[in-house]
Amino acid sequence: MSLATAVQPLSAVDHERAMRDYGQRAEARAYALGNRGPIRVGGDGKLLPEILDSYWTNGFYVFQGVVGPEELAELRTEIDGMIARAPVAPDATIDRHGRPTSTDGILKPAYKWARPLSDPVGGTDKNNGRHPAAMLQPAPGAGAPAWTVELLDGNLHLSDACLRLYGHPGLLTVAASILGDDFVPYNEVTFVKEPGLGPSVAWHQDGTTHWNAPDWDQGAHGFNFMTQLYPSTAANGVWVLPGSHKLGKADIKRMVAECGSDRIDGAVPMLCDAGDTIVTNRQLVHGSFANSSPDRRITLNEGFFPRRRVLNVTTRRLHGALETYDQARIDARTRIIQIAIDARRQRFPHEKSYFYRPLAGRENENRWNETTRASVLKNYNQLDMFI
Repeated sequence: MSLATAVQPLSAVDHERAMRDYGQRAEARAYALGNRGPIRVGGDGKLLPEILDSYWTNGFYVFQGVVGPEELAELRTEIDGMIARAPVAPDATIDRHGRPTSTDGILKPAYKWARPLSDPVGGTDKNNGRHPAAMLQPAPGAGAPAWTVELLDGNLHLSDACLRLYGHPGLLTVAASILGDDFVPYNEVTFVKEPGLGPSVAWHQDGTTHWNAPDWDQGAHGFNFMTQLYPSTAANGVWVLPGSHKLGKADIKRMVAECGSDRIDGAVPMLCDAGDTIVTNRQLVHGSFANSSPDRRITLNEGFFPRRRVLNVTTRRLHGALETYDQARIDARTRIIQIAIDARRQRFPHEKSYFYRPLAGRENENRWNETTRASVLKNYNQLDMFI
């Protein structure tokens, strides 16, 4: 007679210990890449060639000290306020303080939820099936809530501080240096990784449209800015496989199977301090583990594309709908860039504003005021573009 051995679920404590060991081995490799430093431009007003070379070699670059202490405090305060106003559960009508919640005419829900330390998409057909392998899902500690906020959608309408960050002249210079002066926006969200609760985001590549294009290249699907409001560590941060943006569509399921774990060999964490911004190629193989650590991560994500990869392109969004991005759609969505530039000018008048060439001469119709807040910014993410 034999007795079946019960498999004990992975605890958050054991997961944190495993991630600590994995992270320590990878941290030295991450720093050895040498792809970090302040935003530095040359006489042509573009990023220095050595920074661009490092970005294209590795697929990401850590820009240090982008957000100063005063602006960082404003961003933290506004994001904390948004999280505090979240319903206590996906179908609830009150927040954690018992106050009634209201969508205030917002068409796309501002909050996305997940079970603590779960993997909501890995190994499923969600998001066009771009997350083919599941991550480990440790059991949360005692007293964990049933749900945790994993994402805030529509940063630029929900937070004035986020809108001002969007107009940051240094970051917009980076965008133009990588994508060309006529770069266009994708979307803007906040990733929330509360300590001991934050869910994973299974390994994936962001792009879904141009993999088989005859003129495909290493920048075909654009990039994301990831501004960190708290330090990004090996335990709570995003991991990437350096250089994978150059290799086309990856067989992530095979990678995970060969490793025998969700901890892919050769990956490194994108390590940085609060106030740093990471620029990340959307074709990189990347993902994040369940945040069983004691450290919070809040990431402000802003995505941008090369205009030629979007104009008159028909593609399937992550929710399944087919869309074509014509010139009118692009013009409407890019207005947000100019409005953000003006919002930043009003808050930081001594800072030299960025000059966004596609909207030259249209500055007056794209001023930041209560009229444009209501007529342009509200529900602006209905115009998000995805490739």
